[in-house]
Amino acid sequence: MSRLTHIDETGRARMVDVSGKAATVREAVAEGFLRMAPDTLTLALSGEGRKGDVRAVAEIAGVMAAKKTAELIPMCHPLALSKVEVRVEPAEGGLSVSARVKTAGPTGVEMEALTAVSVTCLTLYDMLKAAEKGMVIEAVRLVEKTGGKSGDWKAG
Repeated sequence: MSRLTHIDETGRARMVDVSGKAATVREAVAEGFLRMAPDTLTLALSGEGRKGDVRAVAEIAGVMAAKKTAELIPMCHPLALSKVEVRVEPAEGGLSVSARVKTAGPTGVEMEALTAVSVTCLTLYDMLKAAEKGMVIEAVRLVEKTGGKSGDWKAG
């Protein structure tokens, strides 16, 4: 069984020391979905909601969230991100959200990609809740990561 890196020998939470790790190119992709009624989806895609173009605003919120991940998740390291790309696309039953985050550093960007997707979904919900309160955020997950000591990984 592998040991949790954010827990020390005595069981206390700790931030992992990455000072000895080589800076390498690392990238992560995450995705999520906001399920909604067809009328709400039509409104979201029209760009004519009372709050403006909900997809554009949500994509910007996702980029901002990726850059703030270390402020939100206690044991995450602040990273200089070299790329954050967030996409909100129509899909059957709602809006599909994806985020691709890249850095050259000593630790990965999985949490930044997941945070970007989560906040993008929350922003979409916030902007569309006047039309539908029963929307469901679902399937937020890491899709793939590359680089680092543990190597490449892709969801099955």
